Order: sequence, then structure tokens, then C-alpha cells
Amino acid sequence: MTMDSRILAAIRKIPRGKVSTYGAIARAAGYPGAPRRVAWVLHRSVDLPWQRVLGAGGEIKLRGDSAFEQRFRLEAEGVTFRGRRVDMKKHEFRFSGQKTPGIQEKKPASRSSAGKRRMTND
Repeated sequence: MTMDSRILAAIRKIPRGKVSTYGAIARAAGYPGAPRRVAWVLHRSVDLPWQRVLGAGGEIKLRGDSAFEQRFRLEAEGVTFRGRRVDMKKHEFRFSGQKTPGIQEKKPASRSSAGKRRMTND
């Protein structure tokens, strides 16, 4: 599968009433550093649920009439907003194998003094 076809497949997995972000789609497609490519694929493709793809934190990244149309389409699917952002806790689609954001393993503190400044009493 090509990069674009993997991105298209990930976008098509997002069900009605759910949303995802450009970055999450890129990760689900196997290209974690390619959220801009997701936007490019959306721009040049047809018959996709484009309204279900948002910026980080549930923000509509489109401007003008396109932003109004995106919000209207999402609300028609039952998606709720908190101010100008989608309520991601309620509507975010989790691709299989995707970890919950914000929960990371803590690394042990380094005991190296290499990066510490020396204090003197001169």
C-alpha cells in the first residue's frame, strides 16, 4: 500500500459521530510525522468524511465558509462542541493500538552532573 492509500484507509475508518486529528490519522497510517500529508490527501480526494478530521485538541482548522460547513456537518452527526472545539473526550475516535494521549511512562531522573552549572562563592 502507498502512503496515500494508507491515509485514505485510516480516514475512512472514522465512524459517523466521531472525529480524529490530522496527527492521529498520520500515526494510524504508520507515518507519525506526516499530519500535513493527511491534509494534502484530504484536499485532493473526493468522497471522504473530511468533516471528521480536525486539528489538535478538536479545533476546526478550515477558515471561512468551509469552517461553518464543517461545524454544521459535525453537528448534524451529533458531535458536540465546547466553545469553538469539539468535545474530544466524548467524540474522539481511537484507532486500534492507539495509546491514550497524556499518559506517558516516566523516565528515571538522570543523576549526571554534566549539565549542571557550578556555583562558586567568589
